[in-house]
Amino acid sequence: MHELLQLERRLWAEGLKLVGGCDEVGVGPLAGPLVAAVVVIPPDIDVEGIDDSKKLSPQQRERLARSLEETALAIGLGVVEAEEVDRLNVLRAALEAMRRAVAALPFRPDHLIVDARTIPEIDIPQTAIVDGDAKSYAVAAASIVAKVTRDRLMCQWHEHYPQYGFDRNMGYGTPEHLRALARYGPCPLHRRSFAPVRQLSLFQPRSRR
Repeated sequence: MHELLQLERRLWAEGLKLVGGCDEVGVGPLAGPLVAAVVVIPPDIDVEGIDDSKKLSPQQRERLARSLEETALAIGLGVVEAEEVDRLNVLRAALEAMRRAVAALPFRPDHLIVDARTIPEIDIPQTAIVDGDAKSYAVAAASIVAKVTRDRLMCQWHEHYPQYGFDRNMGYGTPEHLRALARYGPCPLHRRSFAPVRQLSLFQPRSRR
């Protein structure tokens, strides 16, 4: 926790009290939205166990997300649906999700720490840090909130499209998901511009027999 807060503490020491971290999840899946989060943390933050969301179990992420929802100064979420991902391309969609997450905050942060890039059209000082979710507490917190939010959405969509196993694969191209895609064709959640979906040329569902 001490190591992850080094950058934030430097910014706080400069008088920048409203420091937020921003990260996105869902760049690689074949289906579902791309989700970004901004988490603005207080200088006295004491939520233990924050780390890169990819290193945590689903249960750990859920617990930490609930703690962050209770202790963060603010949380902003940005969602870009699959159709928009196809239209924008995935890089632009990721930046748009981040921009929406910042716009969803109830106030303007003094500074943003962003994973690997800077967000366009945002008039807020930013620090881009490669592997930010492993080097910045605020970015790691944002990665957890974004991941939990996206997983919750995919589990909800599973109720509508149970044949794809979205509650297990979260839209990623697992063997189970690819077999279902080949059998049933894509649903409205699938990203038509992604090669495994596009190459199948299955734009009408096949018979389930």
